[in-house]
Amino acid sequence: MEAQYPAHWEADVVLADGGTAHVRPIRPADADRLRAFYSRLSEESIYFRFFGPRPRLSDRDVERFTNVDYVARVALIATIGTEMVAVIRYDRTGPGEAEVAFLVEDAHQGRGVASVLLEHLAATARENGIETFIADVLPANMRMMGVLRQAGYTAQSRFADGVVRMTLDLTPTETSAEVTTAREHRAESRSIARLLTPGSVAVIGASREPGGVGQTVLRNLLAADFTGPVYPVHREVRAVAGVRAYPSVTAIDGDVDLAVVAVPAGSVLDVVKECAEKGVHGLVVVSSGFGETGAEGRARQDELARIARAYGLRVVGPNCLGIANTDRAVRLNATLAATVPGRGKVGFFSQSGALGTALLQRVAQRGMGISSFVSAGNRADVSGNDLLQYWEEDDATEVILLYLESLGNPRKFTRLARRIARRKPVVVVKSGGTPAGHSAEELGLPDSAISSMFAQAGLIRVDDLIQLFDVGQLLAYQPLPAGPRVALVTNSDALGLLAANACLAAGLEPRPPVNLGAAAGAAEFGTALAGELASAEVDAAVVIYMPPIPGDTGAVAAELLRVSTGASTGAGKPVLATFQGHLGMHPALCVADEGGSRSQPTPGRGSIPSYAAPEEAVRALAQVVRYAAWRAQPAAPPPSLDDLDTARAQALIHAGLNSCPPPSDEGGQAGAAGEPSGARSAAFAEPGPPVEIDATELLSCYGLTVWPAEVVRSPEEAVAAAERLGWPVVLKVADPGASRRAGTVRLGLTGPEMVRHAYAEFADQLGEEAPLAVQRMAPQPAVPTVVGVVEDPAFGPVVSFGLGEVTARLLQDQAFRLAPLTAEDAAALVRSVRAAPLLFGQYGYPPVAVDALEELLVRVGRLANDLPEVARLDLDQVLVGESDVMILGARATLRTPAGPRLDGGPRRLA
Repeated sequence: MEAQYPAHWEADVVLADGGTAHVRPIRPADADRLRAFYSRLSEESIYFRFFGPRPRLSDRDVERFTNVDYVARVALIATIGTEMVAVIRYDRTGPGEAEVAFLVEDAHQGRGVASVLLEHLAATARENGIETFIADVLPANMRMMGVLRQAGYTAQSRFADGVVRMTLDLTPTETSAEVTTAREHRAESRSIARLLTPGSVAVIGASREPGGVGQTVLRNLLAADFTGPVYPVHREVRAVAGVRAYPSVTAIDGDVDLAVVAVPAGSVLDVVKECAEKGVHGLVVVSSGFGETGAEGRARQDELARIARAYGLRVVGPNCLGIANTDRAVRLNATLAATVPGRGKVGFFSQSGALGTALLQRVAQRGMGISSFVSAGNRADVSGNDLLQYWEEDDATEVILLYLESLGNPRKFTRLARRIARRKPVVVVKSGGTPAGHSAEELGLPDSAISSMFAQAGLIRVDDLIQLFDVGQLLAYQPLPAGPRVALVTNSDALGLLAANACLAAGLEPRPPVNLGAAAGAAEFGTALAGELASAEVDAAVVIYMPPIPGDTGAVAAELLRVSTGASTGAGKPVLATFQGHLGMHPALCVADEGGSRSQPTPGRGSIPSYAAPEEAVRALAQVVRYAAWRAQPAAPPPSLDDLDTARAQALIHAGLNSCPPPSDEGGQAGAAGEPSGARSAAFAEPGPPVEIDATELLSCYGLTVWPAEVVRSPEEAVAAAERLGWPVVLKVADPGASRRAGTVRLGLTGPEMVRHAYAEFADQLGEEAPLAVQRMAPQPAVPTVVGVVEDPAFGPVVSFGLGEVTARLLQDQAFRLAPLTAEDAAALVRSVRAAPLLFGQYGYPPVAVDALEELLVRVGRLANDLPEVARLDLDQVLVGESDVMILGARATLRTPAGPRLDGGPRRLA
């Protein structure tokens, strides 16, 4: 029987130059592919690999190289299209040790193929218990030595017998993680740059029919004055919109960087293959008829992504609006929208194609500019994660706006956003519900969990598109506020009061409004605003100019701009306005950008955004204040914990999982096209049924102690247990879910008779056979809380926190954070629930040991991050006393993971 390998060993990857390839283990069926690959190698490449000439591979060589066991001998290949372009392999040479070698086709050397293969092979080796790679390299083979040294692993080398022997410790390090992340970032950024900065564009399916999709895109490209050649492609006509047409992409006599595909869905796959043959870098598929139509369309969409990636192409869409880049050196409008905003500082991603045109119109109506725009549609390939990587490096983009309907890889998304938001604000509209393939409802994660985790990453999540643009225009043109103190300058008592109340409702600190009266003009507004901005007690200002009779609007606007940008007054403090009810960037309030033009002026930094009502201005300001506070906190790693025993914890996990028999093997898994995709490696067996355990001993490995309790089945057993544990005690229902119900616990039992009486009450209520538990009474006063963990398939380990009282549970007053937690994450988690004031001595409750609670959360987060087998962990309840925390009960659900958390492994497209 042919050996098999885990499915997660296959991956689509982005190479260093932005192209794509497919990585997978070698198979016996690859024999001819290996021979063809070898025939294209130069003599030098062969010499460096085999230390001598080897004109051809013998049949025996081919059989040995293509038949591996995927444990002691593993080989991974990179393919582009149907051709193999690189191979890397290891052969185990001893316990925890293997020899490694790789070979890259000459035409693809320098594209980062070897580096990405090494990342993937190191991950497979670790799964199979291999900790060290050894490579013998000829001294002249500088390229291979460079790949090994630059991988980020601890490396040693020595020269002997004319060969350099390099030894790599495969233990992941901070450096190796940074190297992987940096390479992923550069590669994905370049792949998007190739889409948004093409030298030439072909429009495939551009017909002569007025209003046709292809012709619309073509006319928009021409109207935007795209700086490169545009090639209409139509199999029958000679010209479209006055531009020479070609019967196919391959018939075009020049290079084609980007192809916009507007043909019927059934013809798209043939077009993709033609584009691959032509050497096109990327596709924008505006055609519909894919995943949005059902199972058949979804299969066609998956095949589109597979073929495109296999041939090195990135795909935007299908069923998308298109892409645009307002850079004057590009002038790309490859969209169905005739109106694209002018040049600006905002990168805009919209998953929805249907909404895209309306969104661009709204941006243009507000006078906001954009740097670039991408509508991903069904998001078969290019996603918001890719655009985040690109915009992080794009100097023209200072603010990122995202409209998301789903999250393809939420864990990667939050990781990227947390890094990028330190430099550039990211504003998100995320429609309600859960991501595709995401089991939030099954695991009990509400939509508020996504909001919590977005906040942890520094994302600004808003409720609707109006807020998206309200917040975006403030971030794009005004500085960040240093705090929540807001000055209000107005010519209306009523509007000033509305603004002040809105500030209080949004958690801001308004100063008394400065009412200048209905007749106030430029001088009065300028003097008042200057005085407020000069105050050390002001962090931002909202100006309300709504004169009852027409005034000198231009003079007032000029004075507001002069004061807000003045070095001695407003510099560094944001100013917002409700300026005659205008929404957006009022021309009179705009500082001209140096890159603008007379025909299309562009608002520059310092322009004052205007809002239709004071409440909308305050709402946007409140979002930015919270973001500025998050950004002002130094980025800190999770605290190091030196008293952990992870080895014992893993042993307990394995013992718990082994207590349940594994499922029978009914023949393994079938891979693509009927080929095997593999049985699990030793590290990842087939998932079995969940196993529930008492988590007391597991928590002790992470420095956490569960308050002792004993299950009893008679009154006398209860009294004896109380004597052992020490008085006073509690008697409670021994059901993990009992704490969620009222009347399941009797507190403060100080003697045998009280215990017997409480036991009799429970026996009458629940029956004689119901198990009860005796537990020593925890010190009072204390506030009951609940801490939990779920291993979410999309987000990974998530820590939850809430108060344990029935009212808080009914109101679902919970907060969530991704594990592991920093000290700041833990503090924010505690303070995120609405009932948090009860922990800080308010409403008659005594102040409790919040610092001890935060340390507990950090430790629970570390456990969740270290142990993916913990599918669920419930600490119910956790009493927070005046000096310590006491865990009253802890249950864990264990499940064998189907594979590693892919976001923490080698690079892959997702």
